[in-house]
Amino acid sequence: MVSEYLKKNTAEYHDAAEKLFNSDKIFKKTFTLEDYKKIISANYLMLLHSEKNIFNSLSENFSHKLQLSDRIKLPLIEKDLQSLSLENKSTSEDLKFSSENEALGAMYVIEGSTLGGNVIAKQLSKTEGFGEVTFNFFGCYHENTGLMWKNFKEILDHEVTEEQYSEVLSGARKIYSFLLSVN
Repeated sequence: MVSEYLKKNTAEYHDAAEKLFNSDKIFKKTFTLEDYKKIISANYLMLLHSEKNIFNSLSENFSHKLQLSDRIKLPLIEKDLQSLSLENKSTSEDLKFSSENEALGAMYVIEGSTLGGNVIAKQLSKTEGFGEVTFNFFGCYHENTGLMWKNFKEILDHEVTEEQYSEVLSGARKIYSFLLSVN
């Protein structure tokens, strides 16, 4: 299954992102509002420079099956930026995906971050200093987070053949590399 292949082959990127964003502090309740602003800013840049390109790279088949209109996150994270009084920054380059499979790999990372973000939002909502924070991006699917992730993985695993795994992995690595470089 491509989802297991991606999980295994992007683990080093995932671990690097957790380290970069001080994720270990979340469960120790030492994560600060500045830490949160850093993670929101980086995810904003990632979405700003990839979401539209990912969605445009996917065929109507995937657009329908994945319910892309329900997975749009850029306007949600823009609300978080505004509520945190953060500036809408940009970088000089958009992320380009050379194929639908690369776009699916990038989407795997974004959807995975939504799954993890739901855990982050729940934990931080119990942390001192986060009482006024709205978790628009990290809480985007609300109680449907698990269902949306499961749906995404099932479609990915069903539609992507083993011959396409390396191309999907390329997209996942591309977006992780971008996320890790924007700080």
